[in-house]
Amino acid sequence: MPETMENGFQVAVDTVIFTLVDRDLKICLTRRDHEPFVGNWSLPGCLLRLDESLDSAAQRQIEDTLHISKAYLQQLYTFGDPERDPRRRVVSVAYFALVSKDRLTPTSLKDTSGSPSWHSVYALPPLAFDHAEILNYALTRLRYKIEYSAVAFELLPEEFTLRELQDAYMVILNDHKLDKANFRKKIREANIVEPVSRYRETGGRPAKLFRFRDDAQLETKARRFFP
Repeated sequence: MPETMENGFQVAVDTVIFTLVDRDLKICLTRRDHEPFVGNWSLPGCLLRLDESLDSAAQRQIEDTLHISKAYLQQLYTFGDPERDPRRRVVSVAYFALVSKDRLTPTSLKDTSGSPSWHSVYALPPLAFDHAEILNYALTRLRYKIEYSAVAFELLPEEFTLRELQDAYMVILNDHKLDKANFRKKIREANIVEPVSRYRETGGRPAKLFRFRDDAQLETKARRFFP
């Protein structure tokens, strides 16, 4: 059982886990089986143990929820409204995580009724506590980060087509009018992808596959991809 903090309140870690499936940005939600908000959906979360760091707690939550080890994580913000949990004072440190669908089981991707399950960020059910606020903050931060960094690659398989890469940006930014030529020009200038010797069948002309360069930097704040 999680331990109560000695200063009279508890610290929780809530994690917004993003993935890309069928050209849709989805998050992992769990259905609550007890009060408060019984039956409602919520972000995966846990109480901080006295002997672990915040990052360790977030990774533990991902492992417990998805049964995978090590995901890209970034701490977002601390949510501390005294009324955010009707039972007691709980301060939540929120994270977002990026997971490629290739690391997830096919069963977990298809089922939207069990717990946990995946839901489109553009068609969400009502969320418990202040989790809608946390999600909105995470989505804003994710969109900001992909404008100057290559973290979107964390949502892609190891090998991908340039069309799949552009689709990922369009879905995350909710902007389906990114110019193809301009997008590819910026990707080339960033020098962060390299071709591999394989192609993907598309029903028409086979599409060349690429991968993220091993020596490329994931984040370079001096560079801005978009707009």
